[in-house]
Amino acid sequence: SQPEREGMFHRGPGLNLTSGQYTAPLAGYYAFSTTLHIGEPSDSPTALPGKSGMALTPCSVTGRREPRRKGQACRGSRLRVLICVQSRCQQNSNLETISRLESSSDLFTISVTGTLYLQAGQYASVFVDNTAGSPLTVQRGSDFSAVLLGV
Repeated sequence: SQPEREGMFHRGPGLNLTSGQYTAPLAGYYAFSTTLHIGEPSDSPTALPGKSGMALTPCSVTGRREPRRKGQACRGSRLRVLICVQSRCQQNSNLETISRLESSSDLFTISVTGTLYLQAGQYASVFVDNTAGSPLTVQRGSDFSAVLLGV
Protein backbone atom coordinates (compact mmCIF):
# COMPACT_ATOMS: atom_id res chain seq x y z
CA SER A 1 0.00 0.00 0.00
CA GLN A 2 1.12 3.57 -0.73
CA PRO A 3 1.66 6.14 2.04
CA GLU A 4 -1.09 8.77 2.38
CA ARG A 5 1.32 11.60 1.59
CA GLU A 6 4.71 11.83 -0.04
CA GLY A 7 7.57 11.67 2.39
CA MET A 8 11.19 10.73 2.74
CA PHE A 9 10.53 7.02 2.25
CA HIS A 10 7.81 7.18 -0.37
CA ARG A 11 7.90 4.07 -2.51
CA GLY A 12 7.80 5.24 -6.10
CA PRO A 13 7.13 3.49 -9.39
CA GLY A 14 10.82 3.38 -10.45
CA LEU A 15 11.49 -0.31 -9.74
CA ASN A 16 10.34 -2.81 -12.35
CA LEU A 17 10.31 -6.24 -10.68
CA THR A 18 9.98 -8.03 -14.03
CA SER A 19 13.09 -6.52 -15.61
CA GLY A 20 15.00 -5.90 -12.36
CA GLN A 21 15.67 -2.31 -13.41
CA TYR A 22 15.28 0.90 -11.45
CA THR A 23 14.30 3.82 -13.73
CA ALA A 24 15.02 7.32 -12.43
CA PRO A 25 11.89 9.48 -12.33
CA LEU A 26 14.06 12.63 -11.96
CA ALA A 27 17.61 13.55 -12.92
CA GLY A 28 19.82 13.47 -9.85
CA TYR A 29 22.21 11.64 -7.58
CA TYR A 30 20.96 8.28 -6.35
CA ALA A 31 22.29 6.06 -3.59
CA PHE A 32 22.19 2.44 -4.79
CA SER A 33 22.64 -0.65 -2.71
CA THR A 34 22.41 -4.35 -3.38
CA THR A 35 23.05 -7.35 -1.16
CA LEU A 36 23.00 -10.69 -2.94
CA HIS A 37 22.83 -14.07 -1.24
CA ILE A 38 24.31 -16.48 -3.74
CA GLY A 39 24.43 -20.26 -3.69
CA GLU A 40 24.54 -23.23 -5.98
CA PRO A 41 21.21 -24.20 -7.56
CA SER A 42 19.52 -27.01 -5.63
CA ASP A 43 19.19 -29.10 -8.82
CA SER A 44 22.91 -28.83 -9.66
CA PRO A 45 24.71 -32.17 -10.07
CA THR A 46 27.56 -30.95 -7.81
CA ALA A 47 25.27 -29.80 -5.00
CA LEU A 48 25.55 -31.75 -1.78
CA PRO A 49 22.42 -33.78 -0.96
CA GLY A 50 20.08 -31.75 1.22
CA LYS A 51 22.22 -28.60 0.87
CA SER A 52 22.40 -25.78 -1.65
CA GLY A 53 26.07 -25.03 -1.13
CA MET A 54 28.69 -23.91 -3.60
CA ALA A 55 30.74 -26.93 -4.56
CA LEU A 56 33.19 -25.10 -6.79
CA THR A 57 35.32 -28.08 -7.71
CA PRO A 58 36.55 -29.08 -10.19
CA CYS A 59 38.00 -25.91 -11.66
CA SER A 60 40.07 -25.44 -14.76
CA VAL A 61 43.38 -23.67 -14.31
CA THR A 62 45.50 -22.93 -17.32
CA GLY A 63 49.26 -23.21 -17.14
CA ARG A 64 51.13 -24.98 -14.34
CA ARG A 65 48.92 -27.05 -12.08
CA GLU A 66 49.53 -27.10 -8.37
CA PRO A 67 47.69 -29.28 -5.90
CA ARG A 68 44.97 -27.36 -4.08
CA ARG A 69 44.75 -27.51 -0.34
CA LYS A 70 41.43 -28.39 1.25
CA GLY A 71 39.14 -25.35 1.40
CA GLN A 72 41.31 -23.33 -0.99
CA ALA A 73 39.40 -21.54 -3.74
CA CYS A 74 40.40 -22.07 -7.36
CA ARG A 75 42.63 -19.42 -8.87
CA GLY A 76 40.36 -16.95 -10.64
CA SER A 77 37.24 -18.16 -8.80
CA ARG A 78 35.74 -14.80 -8.16
CA LEU A 79 32.40 -13.12 -8.17
CA ARG A 80 32.02 -9.59 -9.46
CA VAL A 81 28.80 -7.71 -8.77
CA LEU A 82 28.05 -4.45 -10.57
CA ILE A 83 25.31 -1.85 -10.56
CA CYS A 84 25.36 -0.34 -14.06
CA VAL A 85 23.56 2.52 -15.80
CA GLN A 86 21.76 1.63 -19.06
CA SER A 87 23.39 -1.86 -18.93
CA ARG A 88 26.78 -0.24 -19.69
CA CYS A 89 29.26 -1.48 -17.14
CA GLN A 90 32.06 0.95 -17.95
CA GLN A 91 34.62 2.47 -15.61
CA ASN A 92 33.37 5.60 -13.81
CA SER A 93 29.73 4.86 -14.66
CA ASN A 94 29.11 1.85 -12.45
CA LEU A 95 29.52 0.53 -8.92
CA GLU A 96 31.29 -2.77 -8.40
CA THR A 97 32.83 -5.13 -5.93
CA ILE A 98 34.91 -8.26 -6.48
CA SER A 99 35.25 -11.11 -4.03
CA ARG A 100 36.95 -14.50 -4.08
CA LEU A 101 34.67 -17.48 -3.67
CA GLU A 102 35.30 -19.98 -0.91
CA SER A 103 34.70 -23.60 -1.81
CA SER A 104 33.21 -24.63 1.53
CA SER A 105 30.37 -22.09 1.86
CA ASP A 106 26.71 -23.04 1.72
CA LEU A 107 25.75 -19.44 1.04
CA PHE A 108 27.84 -16.49 -0.04
CA THR A 109 26.81 -12.86 0.56
CA ILE A 110 28.20 -9.94 -1.45
CA SER A 111 27.19 -6.26 -1.31
CA VAL A 112 27.67 -3.14 -3.42
CA THR A 113 26.77 0.37 -2.27
CA GLY A 114 27.45 3.77 -3.79
CA THR A 115 26.20 6.86 -5.57
CA LEU A 116 25.48 7.30 -9.29
CA TYR A 117 24.06 10.20 -11.29
CA LEU A 118 21.10 9.28 -13.52
CA GLN A 119 19.22 11.40 -16.02
CA ALA A 120 15.41 11.18 -15.90
CA GLY A 121 14.40 7.98 -17.70
CA GLN A 122 17.78 6.24 -17.35
CA TYR A 123 17.82 2.90 -15.56
CA ALA A 124 20.22 1.04 -13.31
CA SER A 125 20.39 -2.71 -12.78
CA VAL A 126 22.53 -5.36 -11.10
CA PHE A 127 24.90 -7.65 -13.00
CA VAL A 128 26.78 -10.70 -11.69
CA ASP A 129 30.01 -11.89 -13.33
CA ASN A 130 30.77 -15.46 -12.19
CA THR A 131 34.19 -16.89 -13.09
CA ALA A 132 33.85 -19.94 -10.84
CA GLY A 133 32.89 -22.35 -13.61
CA SER A 134 30.05 -23.61 -11.43
CA PRO A 135 26.41 -22.48 -11.76
CA LEU A 136 25.29 -20.09 -9.04
CA THR A 137 21.88 -18.56 -8.32
CA VAL A 138 20.74 -15.49 -6.43
CA GLN A 139 18.81 -16.71 -3.39
CA ARG A 140 15.80 -15.33 -1.51
CA GLY A 141 16.44 -12.43 0.83
CA SER A 142 18.62 -10.58 -1.70
CA ASP A 143 17.79 -6.92 -2.23
CA PHE A 144 18.31 -3.93 -4.53
CA SER A 145 17.39 -0.36 -3.64
CA ALA A 146 17.72 3.20 -4.91
CA VAL A 147 17.15 6.47 -3.07
CA LEU A 148 17.17 9.91 -4.65
CA LEU A 149 19.72 12.02 -2.73
CA GLY A 150 19.32 15.28 -4.63
CA VAL A 151 19.16 16.96 -8.01
